Amino acid sequence: MSPDPSAPAPRPQVTSEDRSLSELVKALSDQSSRLARMEVELAKAEVGEKGKQIGLGAGAFGGAGALGFYALGALTAAFILALAEGVADWLAALIVALIYAAIAGILALLGKQRVDAGTPPVPERAIESSKQDVEAAKRGAKEARA
Repeated sequence: MSPDPSAPAPRPQVTSEDRSLSELVKALSDQSSRLARMEVELAKAEVGEKGKQIGLGAGAFGGAGALGFYALGALTAAFILALAEGVADWLAALIVALIYAAIAGILALLGKQRVDAGTPPVPERAIESSKQDVEAAKRGAKEARA
């Protein structure tokens, strides 16, 4: 079977030592563009993860508010009436208010921890990786000149 004359001829293996400066610059440019796109994708993923943490923290704050609002109305009357059997009415109301304040404080601390885990929403790993890539490119360029 004879080779197809319209097929491109196989390219010989070219090492980096055999390539011209313009070919090396073009390869560097292509690789740099691809690397930049990959770094942007990494940054997007990292910001998305941080946003998720902030969302979870905001949800915890919302849960704290809903619990504080709805439970306060329904349970306050029951607790005050139950405590009023053994102590003065005003003291029963004060005890119930302090219990609710403690629960709301705990939920607020949990929400703050979640928000802190997601802030600042900066892609720190992507930035560090980009810095390392730039340093590696600089070293490679210096070695190529030498």
